[in-house]
Amino acid sequence: MEMHFWDSNVWGFFNIFAVLLTTLLFANMLKRKIKILKYSLIPTSVLGGIILLVFSGIFRTATGTHMYDTAFFGGNGSANLEMLTYHGLALGFIGSALTNTKTKLTKERSVEIFNTGVTTVSTYVIQGILGIAITIITSTIIEGFYEASGILLAFGFGQGTGQAMNYGGIYEENGFIGGKNFGLTIAAIGFLVASLGGVIHLNWMKRKGKIKVIAKDEALYTDSVQEGNESPMQSSIDKLTIQLGIITLAYLITYAIMSGLAALLPGMKSLIFGFNFLIGVISATLIKGVIKLLQKKNIMTHEYRNNFLLTRISNFFFDIMVVAGIAAIRLDMLEKYWGIIAILCVVGFISTYAYNRFVARKLFPDYADEQFLAMYGMLTGTASTGVILLREADPDFKTPASDNLVYQNFTAIVFGLPIMFLATYAMTQPKITLIILCAFFVVLNLILFRKSIFKKRTKKQK
Repeated sequence: MEMHFWDSNVWGFFNIFAVLLTTLLFANMLKRKIKILKYSLIPTSVLGGIILLVFSGIFRTATGTHMYDTAFFGGNGSANLEMLTYHGLALGFIGSALTNTKTKLTKERSVEIFNTGVTTVSTYVIQGILGIAITIITSTIIEGFYEASGILLAFGFGQGTGQAMNYGGIYEENGFIGGKNFGLTIAAIGFLVASLGGVIHLNWMKRKGKIKVIAKDEALYTDSVQEGNESPMQSSIDKLTIQLGIITLAYLITYAIMSGLAALLPGMKSLIFGFNFLIGVISATLIKGVIKLLQKKNIMTHEYRNNFLLTRISNFFFDIMVVAGIAAIRLDMLEKYWGIIAILCVVGFISTYAYNRFVARKLFPDYADEQFLAMYGMLTGTASTGVILLREADPDFKTPASDNLVYQNFTAIVFGLPIMFLATYAMTQPKITLIILCAFFVVLNLILFRKSIFKKRTKKQK
């Protein structure tokens, strides 16, 4: 097939990418200039996604055509938005996983990080329990309603846009019409819940005299850009190119692993490729291990990874993931779901707020408010939302709450794996899944509150 450079399919992907980034710039300008947005704590990527969602809705009303499926976007813009959301999730996680961590943790800090990871998974579980219970009840009222859909609350609120779309897509392939849009909408509302709930809590803290500062611009110092043993920032190859090369190598390995597993287990192909972010983290960890081995053998004499650039790249992919994910929502496909989505999100907000507030007070008494804000923001939005909320109460990150967010991921992945498998099991056995989730929630809380539970038992025995 002959290609012309003026063809829409040549420009379609670039146009959609350019529109996403231009909208982010516009959203950033609005946040800086409009006071209510500046202090709303809503992430710029979420604001950008909402702007595009509103604009595409107006376009459809006026023309009867879905904006992203026009020739300007190559006729398949909706698919490209979903692709960017899907890949952005994994590439962002890979960039984060590749960073070089040197922090040595004390026993006390290790316990707090472990507890943070267990809290993360326990919150996923309570969101899943309440979500699936609501949709099981709904299915008895509305004939043909997809019973398992409520578990998407845990992915939309707890894990964000990428995973909400991944599992919504798996459900869509198994009979849930509009599953992707259902998951993406819950994730989008989750960001609003994180921002609005966070602002309300911060204002309460201000009235109590617990904080005095709102928003603080942080200076960037050169020692955070490059460390001693690293390769030069510019040489025969730019350092940014090296970081992108390492990330894409990890993702290439990820694709090879997923393809191999899918060939061995063809019936689980959609599930395996839905785990792209998790397998990506494993691939990045393998690359880190190889790099450390080569450095130990003095085969590699420089440190080619740069934490500053890796973090920037990771955040870039997460921004793209969020704005593309929200923009990809097809409101016209959700007409009959708005009532149930509203109920799920209200219940998700109340349960996430109350549970994390309770855990923070019980297990992190020395910095309960900071821990709560970080966890609440992460478990309704993303980790970056948690950091945004935390920065308002702890602008210099003097408490361990920010480190807890960073280092809890391994614990969360290990304990969170069963939920990912249960989410697919729920497609055929939603009621049994609900029972298993309830049992899992009890086990997680026994682990989480092990000290107070077993101390009480020991005292009684004495």
